[in-house]
Amino acid sequence: MFNRSRRKIILSIMLSLILLFVATISVIMAASFREIRQRNAEMLARYAQLYDLRREQGVPELPPMPDGKNDPGPGPADPPWDERPDFQLSTFYSVALAEDGSVLAVDNGEKAIYEEEELIRIARQLLSGGRPSGRSGNLSYIVSRKSDCTLVAFLDDTVTQSSMSLLLHNVLLVGGAAIVVLFFLSLHLSKRIIRPLEENDRSQKRFVSDASHELKTPVAVIGANAELLSRELGENEWLANIRYENERMGELVRQLLELSRAENTETPMEELDLSRVVTGEVLAFESLAFERGKTIESEIEDGIHMTGSRSQLAQLVSVLLDNALRHSSGGEIGITLRRQAHTAVLSVVNAGDEIPPDKLEHLFDRFYRLDEARSGEGEHYGLGLSIAKAVAQKHGGSIAASCADGKVRFTVSLPVKK
Repeated sequence: MFNRSRRKIILSIMLSLILLFVATISVIMAASFREIRQRNAEMLARYAQLYDLRREQGVPELPPMPDGKNDPGPGPADPPWDERPDFQLSTFYSVALAEDGSVLAVDNGEKAIYEEEELIRIARQLLSGGRPSGRSGNLSYIVSRKSDCTLVAFLDDTVTQSSMSLLLHNVLLVGGAAIVVLFFLSLHLSKRIIRPLEENDRSQKRFVSDASHELKTPVAVIGANAELLSRELGENEWLANIRYENERMGELVRQLLELSRAENTETPMEELDLSRVVTGEVLAFESLAFERGKTIESEIEDGIHMTGSRSQLAQLVSVLLDNALRHSSGGEIGITLRRQAHTAVLSVVNAGDEIPPDKLEHLFDRFYRLDEARSGEGEHYGLGLSIAKAVAQKHGGSIAASCADGKVRFTVSLPVKK
């Protein structure tokens, strides 16, 4: 049980770390890309604003700054766009077209990475698309309608895209390696942390098993001697108390042995019809429910087969039905068995008082009882649900309790044959 819990804890921690890592990287990279593209768009808009068709080639000498009403650049405290290093080091291209579509001027940069014909083709394609700005490959573009031409201005983002791609690659590589190291470190630490708990759990189970077997013989001897004394002395109040308490002790020892077998003993498994097992237990409890003025409403799907222990699964159903009969505040107990994909879902429902969430999670603890004032009532010692949980886990399943709208529900999920 602890190994399964440890694996679940480690898996949940690692998934949380991976999701946190991916979310953090995604936010950082998205914010970086957004900021870079925004700055490039501002520089491209400034370049288009400063473009002068009268200059035949290269980036012309920039005219004086306008009044700033439409200036997308920085505030008055920052240097002008044309004096900023990022603007001066950026590579701009441009194609100026007349109203009839003829080419007036082409600027393909100092290094001529793009041929003039290619820039003209891209510019005309973008104009036919009708979008005022956007991206085309590694080029950011803007279409500006000027008084003497239609300008398609480009900003080469090749270096920026390569840098961001390299950064993302390195972050993923280093981050992935860090997660792998963290996983094995968490695995090692979890073993050291949980090892004392596992040993303590094994010691408790060993003690329950040993104590139950040791108590079994003296309880039987006391019972036999009490029976002999009753034959000699007849009716005796003190002897009757001894026999009553000895019977209670015998029932406690029996339940402890059942819990020990369910948790520790390797039970032979067989192919069985779970639907018939549940139906048989329902029939056995119907007379008991009738005596208590209650009814059992069952809805059991036929033909649900699985591999398991017939006796332990019958005991699981018996524990849940007995628990429902003892604690139900209504006259009806509901039990259903359905198949969902490759899982058999057994549900037992009864009317009952609201169970606080802090107590609901302890229902399957050993010797736990909701009503402490009645802890000595009858032959119930808070072991039934612990046995049910042990049986469910022995068969690779799980059991859970829920409480809503005045109904207490116990749900068991068991793997079944495909």
